[in-house]
Amino acid sequence: MKPLWIVIFITVLIWSGISPKDQFTWFLEVFPALIGAALLIVTYRSFHLTSMLYFFILLHCIVLMIGGHYTYAEVPFFDGLFGAERNNYDKVGHFFQGFVPALLAREILIRKNVVNGNVWRNVIIVSICLAFSAFYELIEWWVALMSGEDAEAFLGTQGYVWDTQSDMGLALLGAICSLMVLSKIHNHQIQKVTSN
Repeated sequence: MKPLWIVIFITVLIWSGISPKDQFTWFLEVFPALIGAALLIVTYRSFHLTSMLYFFILLHCIVLMIGGHYTYAEVPFFDGLFGAERNNYDKVGHFFQGFVPALLAREILIRKNVVNGNVWRNVIIVSICLAFSAFYELIEWWVALMSGEDAEAFLGTQGYVWDTQSDMGLALLGAICSLMVLSKIHNHQIQKVTSN
């Protein structure tokens, strides 16, 4: 990974950990970013990703760290945005939860020659993203059961009964947008990485 990537990640991580709104929520929200960074470090030499993918992974980590610092229900500038009755920053997070894993799944499937043909590959990528999103919703539910009231900030439902379904819907939308908008650029970057 580039030193700039690491500096930005660590800087935002430190900022997010300084006096977060809720320490327990901060840990829960930032933990996936820490796991992701550790995996990127471990696999950097054996499976170097495209620079575009590293960029979007960093953006996703920043989204998580901002949500962890403020809690998703209280991120500034998202209260009442576009006339909404709730703070919708969590929807940004769930969009990224489909958008970035779609690129990651796509890169792995292409470079490892797992699936031939764009149509089936795209179906599998979207399915992976939906499975990941559903699993994350299960994790939120398990955390809520284990921690009781402490999980309210982590869940971030803000009284919206369709929160889980809309979260998964946005992950689906993110995955589809990622595939539609970035596939050609991604193909070019994959060629550059694999030819080196």
